[in-house]
Amino acid sequence: MTTNDSGNAPKPPAKDPWDLPDVSGLTVGVLGGTGPQGRGLAYRFARAGQKVVIGSRAADRAEAAAAELGHGVEGADNAECARRSDIVIVAVPWDGHAKTLESLREELAGKLVVDCVNPLGFDKKGAYALKPEEGSAAEQAAALLPDSRVTAAFHHLSAVLLQDEAIEEIDTDVLVLGEARADTDTVQALASRIPGMRGIFAGRLRNAHQVESLVANLISVNRRYKAHAGLRTTDV
Repeated sequence: MTTNDSGNAPKPPAKDPWDLPDVSGLTVGVLGGTGPQGRGLAYRFARAGQKVVIGSRAADRAEAAAAELGHGVEGADNAECARRSDIVIVAVPWDGHAKTLESLREELAGKLVVDCVNPLGFDKKGAYALKPEEGSAAEQAAALLPDSRVTAAFHHLSAVLLQDEAIEEIDTDVLVLGEARADTDTVQALASRIPGMRGIFAGRLRNAHQVESLVANLISVNRRYKAHAGLRTTDV
């Protein structure tokens, strides 16, 4: 029996974590694309050369927002946006999250879905995290969309910076969570299309709650320092 026959063959080298796919040809849909975060993400991806479709409950509202954004962005109702896109970013308000996804289960089947919703509450003391029954917004999305590949990312980005046309680069990292490496690699690559950004793998969806919750802390930082804070991961 040879060494290879005995099952002692050397293992192949580990995949380089920065060996990410080319996503430049994929169409990105943004549900909630008429809101500040959705508009900002749509603008940045389109400016980077990505094909972008923004969705809204009303097609005419999405079309009007798309015309304002320029860079080839197109508008459609949410269902049509989902159908036309390879990757769909969910940037809707938390209070409409479940209802929106339930209504689009068929259109989102087979799609790579990126949830960037932050369940937050606000009172006189400021922002605080809410914990959905499923554990996080991303886990709620996964439960509601059993035929989709759900990831979580883009939680910590300033809508103000995203929409500022004078800013060339946004110096920040994007934490990406998901169950399949191929999917998180794709989202990391998408994040890296925006100058100044890096996509960083940050675990499975069960870890999404603390990532979503951290936005409450960033809101406090921004209020104290009059800033638009983001995150950088050191030593990576």
